[in-house]
Amino acid sequence: MAKILTAVAKLETGMRFDAQSTSGYHVTLDSNVESGGQGAGFSPMEMLLAGLAGCTGIDVISILRKKRQGVTGYEVRVQGIRAEEHPKVFVEISVEHLVTGHNIQPAAVERAIKLSETRYCGAQAMLGTVARIHSTYRIIEV
Repeated sequence: MAKILTAVAKLETGMRFDAQSTSGYHVTLDSNVESGGQGAGFSPMEMLLAGLAGCTGIDVISILRKKRQGVTGYEVRVQGIRAEEHPKVFVEISVEHLVTGHNIQPAAVERAIKLSETRYCGAQAMLGTVARIHSTYRIIEV
């Protein structure tokens, strides 16, 4: 049976919403000042990028741990370029994986990223239908 997820966004003031997830967590969404908001939270489009970062990040770190890689730190940086015309979807997204640790094998990182891109990350599968997504990685030896 498919898992059903829900989110509810409740207007607080101006253009700011309090969004709550199925699991009960909250996040503030707002638009920028130019669009009538206060910039007091993530924009909805920023949340999409954050969702992609978290989705692929969870996949990659899980796979690297299973491969017994000596990861001591990990960061995913995502940048999106939007179309100029409405609905201003993302047309290009870059994902950079920064993996810090001891004796990390590049082949293990490449494989973990590839598995996330092609098999596990639902956010990437959806966003990839409208945007070109490019992934890179850097290994930082400590």
